[in-house]
Amino acid sequence: MTESQHEPKNDEFSEHIENSVEQYKSVAGELNTVMSAMKAKIRGLFAQSEVQPLFITGRVKSPQSFRAKASRRLQETTESAPVLEFPNPLREIHDMVGIRIIVMLPHEIQQVASLIKAHRDSFDCRSDREKDIGSVESGTYGYSSRHLLLKTRSEPTVRKFQEALGKPVVASGNFVFEVQIRTVLQHAWSEMEHDIRFKHPGEAAWNPQIDRHFTATAAMLETVEDYFTDIDELYHRLNGYHDEKGSGAEPLTDEKIGEIWQTLLPHVDRKRDDDWSWASELLDAHEINQTWQLAQLLDANVVTDVRAALDHRYSPGPDRLLDDVLLWRFGKEHIDKTSGGDLRREGSLRRRLIQMKDYRSQLGR
Repeated sequence: MTESQHEPKNDEFSEHIENSVEQYKSVAGELNTVMSAMKAKIRGLFAQSEVQPLFITGRVKSPQSFRAKASRRLQETTESAPVLEFPNPLREIHDMVGIRIIVMLPHEIQQVASLIKAHRDSFDCRSDREKDIGSVESGTYGYSSRHLLLKTRSEPTVRKFQEALGKPVVASGNFVFEVQIRTVLQHAWSEMEHDIRFKHPGEAAWNPQIDRHFTATAAMLETVEDYFTDIDELYHRLNGYHDEKGSGAEPLTDEKIGEIWQTLLPHVDRKRDDDWSWASELLDAHEINQTWQLAQLLDANVVTDVRAALDHRYSPGPDRLLDDVLLWRFGKEHIDKTSGGDLRREGSLRRRLIQMKDYRSQLGR
């Protein structure tokens, strides 16, 4: 079945729809109580959770919106008679109460959905789906949101609402409502689009230029979200490197040295191979053998000073730059511990150390 494109204003369903709308208006107070209770219950699920939404809001469907949804007709063909999509709207429309959860980053949407669905003692999840007008599969950009339909279990506020509806509704306390989960950027986009296209409908709202701008902003916001995700992942990785009691205590292997270097100094020319054994030897000479020690050593300001002091003719690779950073930090001690009787290397290190001292004296350090 498809939704009828030309819904009649008055037909055999009109009286039934208006009666449903009037009944809906009469229980608005009870529905608002249900909404407040559901919002508080969902907020309580995050009390001990690592993931914390930016905010949680709730709303009860307006009578106008309820009427529009209750009025939807479906028909199989243009010749067949239309039927109501929701013959019993007060029982079959599942977004009369809606809760919206706004998070910072895309991966938090899945975390929030999983947390809610795990609390089976509070809610029975009847549906979980992505609502994507724009998606990778379709090759388009647009509205995106995760929608859950949750069913309450013997909820007292629901029972009062059902009692207010009267027969033939059974006051069971079981009630289906909708939860939308979005990022803050998805939320901003959808609110803007909804305000223009659905609050103020008309031909202007669907102008091709407006379509184009909405599509462009959706694409840009998706790109921004990708960058925010990269920033978040990088922050947690760097924070882990400096955590002396956590992952920062991990021993330095050749592979670990390469990972840390390429995370902290990706702008420095990378090695042509994956052999970090010489770097490991240099670090071992100074008993730098844990992740946090290397992360602390590779301070961006120090690297900047070293490069300025030596004014390298060619951009140094990681091995050479690490050698210089260690020389900057340990001075003559680095020469004594790593020259190994190699007069050529010792002479090179001494010349570089003199340059570093001259640079420091110029800066008054």
